[in-house]
Amino acid sequence: MAKKLSSAVGVDIGCQSIKVAEIKLMGGQPTVTALAQAMTPEGAVDHVGIHDMEAVGSVLKDLCNTAGTSVGDVVVSVAGQGSVLVRTLEVPNMSDSELEQHMEWEITRNIPFGEKTVQSDFKAFPPADAASQSMDVVMAISPQSAIEGIVGMVRRAGRKVAAVDVEPLGIARTLKLGYDSELHDKTVCVVDIGHKTTSINIYRNGQLLMPRLVPLGGEMFTRNIASSMGVPFDQAESMKADKAEIPAGATTAAAPVDAGTQAFVPYNPFGDSTEEEASSAPIPAEQAPGANNPIFNAMAPVLDELAAEVRRSIDYFRSKGGDVNIVLLAGGGSKLKGLGGFIEGAAGVRTKLYEPLRGLGQNIKAPSGSVDSGHMEEFAVAVGNGLHVCF
Repeated sequence: MAKKLSSAVGVDIGCQSIKVAEIKLMGGQPTVTALAQAMTPEGAVDHVGIHDMEAVGSVLKDLCNTAGTSVGDVVVSVAGQGSVLVRTLEVPNMSDSELEQHMEWEITRNIPFGEKTVQSDFKAFPPADAASQSMDVVMAISPQSAIEGIVGMVRRAGRKVAAVDVEPLGIARTLKLGYDSELHDKTVCVVDIGHKTTSINIYRNGQLLMPRLVPLGGEMFTRNIASSMGVPFDQAESMKADKAEIPAGATTAAAPVDAGTQAFVPYNPFGDSTEEEASSAPIPAEQAPGANNPIFNAMAPVLDELAAEVRRSIDYFRSKGGDVNIVLLAGGGSKLKGLGGFIEGAAGVRTKLYEPLRGLGQNIKAPSGSVDSGHMEEFAVAVGNGLHVCF
């Protein structure tokens, strides 16, 4: 268990960029005192995990110095399909000692890695209904080598690890702090669109109900633009950032089905089935709004796939008896113009951009490099890790 902190540097190591957020308790209020991001060394990190701890540690050291962070304690999240498993479980109500024994068994049987020496933790949530015979548990498992690598990386940066966390729980802290009054007792789907992967996590009152990671991110948009328009990747990335826009009224094959005309068939995103819904045939580009927009047309297949993954996740959650009240878009990929309306049309759920700094004081004392108001959505995990100061 992590020690109680009054200040911490939250670190998020992504495939494309590394983010840091220094947070201190000032007058009892969590306050952001530094923000910064830098490009991840090429090839050092991918959807599997971190491959070059030394290179990442060097960038992290420079980044903390650039941001002017003065805190030595770092909270960093472990991420990647080869580095961590996060799963939610429903277990019968039991005593703490019984739960610990049960979770030892659950962890042993759920290890998905070739490496069998692991670090693990779990958190149980009391049932919302006192009469319930079960409770929810969030479980995380990581190979020992991944944890040791992260600790060594942070040491190379001249800091020390106060806690190692997982991304969905970091986001949960920002939700609880910034959105609890507005979305109390509401179910929230946070779609965090990274460079190579997108996390689709469902929460209620700060509790993680369903985590999911799909191998689809902003890089795929860029590659489609580059391939379709015959331009280098870097130029395609600039075109995506400066010119790409999803036209209002653009539709997707993932659009909600009218329950009165077609029966709902739940899709299980965690199973082995690759069967598609009958409505998933792609809409011809020439029939869609923006058909004369070559950048949009290049992105359309990936947009359709992303929207389908969000809707499938929501439909699966609904098939288990839940519902989703709002979708919040985070991550670098969320800044694509018109994406909120596109996802809202596909999922049939109100969609907004995420604001990870809501509820936080701000007293940034040093220049923060490339960080400005247009990059705030990218800091959901880094800020959430820093919020160990009040959770």
